[in-house]
Amino acid sequence: MTQIRKLLTVTAAFATVTTAAVFAQGAYAQNAAQGATQAGEAPTMAPSGAPAMAPGAAPAQLTGQAPSQAPAAAGIAQPAPAPQALTAPQSADPLVQKRNANAAANAEYRSAKKSANAGYSDAKQQAKSQYKAQVKDAKINHKADRQANDSEMKDQMNGMSAQQQGGQSQ
Repeated sequence: MTQIRKLLTVTAAFATVTTAAVFAQGAYAQNAAQGATQAGEAPTMAPSGAPAMAPGAAPAQLTGQAPSQAPAAAGIAQPAPAPQALTAPQSADPLVQKRNANAAANAEYRSAKKSANAGYSDAKQQAKSQYKAQVKDAKINHKADRQANDSEMKDQMNGMSAQQQGGQSQ
């Protein structure tokens, strides 16, 4: 299993490298051809497929770049171009249109559900904190009522005992 995985990984890496090299070579050849035609020369190609440099021609002239923009040295990556918002053209296929409409509806539903859940969670937290405050106040009131009843009962007991003591002394 690991041998197959290694083989697939190496094959994919090789394909990526060769594709990038072919693409870069093609882009360089295209830019060289444009630069040469702008200079009034016919582009010459080396036997390997890479464009041959004309004697005395600078790389900036071959690639069509301004002299202030020097090409990157070998082994140094150029900065990536600014990202562009790519949009695919609308398909006439009704199944594709239905899929796109379903995806848009699902996205809208999910966002509405998320906002509703956020509102529900906020209301639930507020109600929970309100309930806890009410329970706390009820406990405090219950404790105060119990202390008031105890003190009243003690006062009554003390008053009865005072009356009993006063009645016995007569």
